[in-house]
Amino acid sequence: MNLVQVLFYIMSFIAVVSAVIVASTKNLVRSVFMFFITLFALAGLYVLALADFVAITQIVIYVGGILVLILFAFMLSGRETLNVLHQQKKSFISANRVAALLLAGLFFIVLVNMILKVDANNLLWIKKALATSSVVLPTSDMTGNIGVNLMTQYLLPFEAISILLMMALIGAAHLSRKEQAQ
Repeated sequence: MNLVQVLFYIMSFIAVVSAVIVASTKNLVRSVFMFFITLFALAGLYVLALADFVAITQIVIYVGGILVLILFAFMLSGRETLNVLHQQKKSFISANRVAALLLAGLFFIVLVNMILKVDANNLLWIKKALATSSVVLPTSDMTGNIGVNLMTQYLLPFEAISILLMMALIGAAHLSRKEQAQ
């Protein structure tokens, strides 16, 4: 086992454990903090997969943007809303969670079945990529290629998405405002 595999297992473990804590905890502050750790672990996994642009985008957009919006929503929410969340039932298995638990169990069975039956070294698409030499190497300049494509061929969709995100941010700020009492 080499260093890359060890780092992969460590970051995968951190991502899975922190995601489970995010989904299971009732404390919103802990949940947001663990979501922060989950996103950073995913960025580390992207770095290991030689997707440096995706890792940087993960950190800038999700950690820098989405997580800050979640924190703002948490800070702007009223005390009454937070108290209602804390007073909900604490039981793990209830009638309204049976479908979610069943679906999660089925996904877990499929995942375990896939891990046990798939031989990752003999997949057809990996063999084709190796045969045609279309493999991303650590020396490839992927970020530069993506930047050139975003500013030339894909400039219009890139700008349209930025306008859409700006509209969503303005809408979120408008919805979070409290109405003035008349």
